[in-house]
Amino acid sequence: MHRRQLILTGLAAAPALAAAACATRQPADPAYPVGTDRSARTYSAQELIAAGSRELGIAAEAVGGAIERIFADQGDSPTAYIAGEEAAGAAVIGARYGRGALHMKDLSASQEVFWQGASVGWDVGGNASRVFTLVYGLYHPDMLYRRYPGVEGSAYLVAGLGVNYQQADGIILAPIRTGVGLRLGANVGTMSYSRQRNILPF
Repeated sequence: MHRRQLILTGLAAAPALAAAACATRQPADPAYPVGTDRSARTYSAQELIAAGSRELGIAAEAVGGAIERIFADQGDSPTAYIAGEEAAGAAVIGARYGRGALHMKDLSASQEVFWQGASVGWDVGGNASRVFTLVYGLYHPDMLYRRYPGVEGSAYLVAGLGVNYQQADGIILAPIRTGVGLRLGANVGTMSYSRQRNILPF
């Protein structure tokens, strides 16, 4: 009888012990402290102008015009930005490869990110440029890693900087590129973001 009573007592206490374990469980990765899937602190235009000027190595007035245009188009504040460099080449069909760092206010440190893409355009040649990308609708770093089609008709120039939009599953990327010139036409294609370098741009 005593043994049976101990077993029944243990079974009765099991749910409470499980609840206590869940309450004290630590996050799997402390570098990802994002609270929910649909919330993240945003960046103001002033913060992004300062960061963009620093990362692109250009005057705040120039990058400010591009950022203000993106804010006007999107009507909201970005939850992240990516700063990096890329190289591209095209002969009707183009390829683009880049590497940078993803910044979110809720992250303890920036995350390395790679991107590669293919495009069809009317220009021929190659170039290297710095890139500063505003990211909308990103609430957790893992959401970034996917393929983004370019938004048709979105490419334009502001103060000599090239801007275009890429969108997938509610996430919008707005890359701002220096050193673009006439190569802006090749920017509209698909872009894939990944944790490591991929050779194929498709």
